[in-house]
Amino acid sequence: MPDRLKAKHVLITQSDDYMGPAISELFSNEAALVTARPGVVPIGQGFTDYVADLADIDIVIANLAYAPSSSPAADIQDVVWMAMFDTMVHPLMHLVRHFAPLMATRGHGKIVAITSAAPLRGIPGSAAYCAARGAQNAFIRATGIEFAASNVQINAIAQNYVSNPAYFPDDLVATERFQNHLQRNVPIRRLARAEESAELALFLASGNSDFMVGQVVPFAGGWATNT
Repeated sequence: MPDRLKAKHVLITQSDDYMGPAISELFSNEAALVTARPGVVPIGQGFTDYVADLADIDIVIANLAYAPSSSPAADIQDVVWMAMFDTMVHPLMHLVRHFAPLMATRGHGKIVAITSAAPLRGIPGSAAYCAARGAQNAFIRATGIEFAASNVQINAIAQNYVSNPAYFPDDLVATERFQNHLQRNVPIRRLARAEESAELALFLASGNSDFMVGQVVPFAGGWATNT
């Protein structure tokens, strides 16, 4: 069904990375009026400038990612910890704090955060990443409930093992070691295509998901629940 987002004004953050390219393409094909903003979402005064020309946004896709960085908890560097929160957590707060009240005033709106399934299970050696993504997921749950009565739906896609340039680039996926890892650890035994995650984002951004609020939806081929 084409034109599922016809004439909807959509902001996609960090559009050049993570799920930004796939979501931008699908939403544009569905007749959305897409504002695709590349690069990290700034915080502080920089955020004020970032949203200065963004009026009447119907849908925000909070696509936020930080470069892969793993280390044992004892070796976490302060600069990396802070950078993860400054890149993924604080921008999400700014986006919701700014756009959700505006949407509530108009009586409608959607915010979809592209987060991670990592904190749903925990990944040894990735405690900092799990902490940042876990903070995102908790924030979505709370704010989703807070704005539900105003007909603003705030939800998240907690994904893992999805093809994207940030965490699962093609050259990594093609290696024998990674393919063996998939077979051992992911029940579906394959990586999701980027467009599969984009379709879920489309559903959460559409009127078909109006009854979903504060949901952190696992999208990980069974990995998130395979405990």
